[in-house]
Amino acid sequence: MQIPSLRDYFLLDPEVIYLNHGSYGATPSPVFRAYQEFQRELERQPVKFFNTRLMDDLASARQVLAGYLHSDPDNLVFIPNATHAVNLVARSLSLKRGDEILASDHEYGACDNVWQFVSQKTGALYIRQPVPITARSSEEIAEHFWQGVTLRTKIIFISHITSPTALLFPVKDICMRARQAGILTFVDGAHAPGQIPVDLEAIAADFYTGNCHKWMLAPKGAAFLYTRQEHQSMIEPLVISWGWSENSPFDLPSKYLGNLQWSGTNDYSAYLSVPSAIQFQVDHDWDTVRQNCNSFLFWALYRISEITGLAPVHCEIPGLFRQMGIASLPPIDKSEEFKNLLYDQFRIEIPIIEWNNHHFLRISVQGYNTQEELESLLTALKVLLPAAMKSH
Repeated sequence: MQIPSLRDYFLLDPEVIYLNHGSYGATPSPVFRAYQEFQRELERQPVKFFNTRLMDDLASARQVLAGYLHSDPDNLVFIPNATHAVNLVARSLSLKRGDEILASDHEYGACDNVWQFVSQKTGALYIRQPVPITARSSEEIAEHFWQGVTLRTKIIFISHITSPTALLFPVKDICMRARQAGILTFVDGAHAPGQIPVDLEAIAADFYTGNCHKWMLAPKGAAFLYTRQEHQSMIEPLVISWGWSENSPFDLPSKYLGNLQWSGTNDYSAYLSVPSAIQFQVDHDWDTVRQNCNSFLFWALYRISEITGLAPVHCEIPGLFRQMGIASLPPIDKSEEFKNLLYDQFRIEIPIIEWNNHHFLRISVQGYNTQEELESLLTALKVLLPAAMKSH
């Protein structure tokens, strides 16, 4: 299977096999040039950049992002990363002792920390509902998750695509069911935009956050928070700045944007580069790229299963994962050491995930990856796994 590579467009070290796009993303050179041009314009005339053009440029960027996400632009605000958004929402909720926050046991660790922090302050309970990785359909995932709902559930927090296990969760169905039950919903889409088409109006979550700097290909430090209009007055800024005042110098369409769009002098270039990242996808037929990457990953996961002798985790149902997937590893004592061996001996950058007492390789396949790179991973596993298993 040969998939055309976009490697020449990326600034990645050519000596490294980069199979870890899911951690920090990677930005194509045309998008990076747009980013640097905004930075140069800022440095040429900072006062003009901040005082005259920034708000208009941010509004234009939000308009493009809104088209990409099928949303009203006034429901979107740029933020540095998805974890920032989780802090914004979690610390704005009026939770009290006995209230329950329902999540799955597949959530990102930093976000788990946010909810644990809020729980300690408010007395609310953070519930991590087990969802078996062996689930074989979206319906099965939803049913397992919904078993955690009680009369005390005030908000559901759930990943669109999970970080540790790369599962695609049926967030639209869960949000619809929650709305009927009068439960707020907050979707962590850190890995979703760019990896799958996202329609915010169709999902109908009360809150949704996504990173633009992962699968959307924007520079680091670009993400968004979507908030349904009826909840925007609820969101309290983590930083109070000029936009909070009734005499705000910024002409913005809502208090929501006024509170969150400006938090002081900062480099907003990553936000302004998001339209360039979206255009790069358009120029390179990203629907086809994504499909090719999924096929590539499907092939690799089965080959790894043949090497380890362990059953594929979820690749019998390709609809449950897209460009990121996990492969079970046999018991190994020193997972960090094994990860380092993959890098030191084979120059393969790939994470080993520990989840629910199991070890997995989490493989990201992006448009810059080639079949030869995945074959190198297979070779590395054949060489390194026997010794790692023997030491266990």
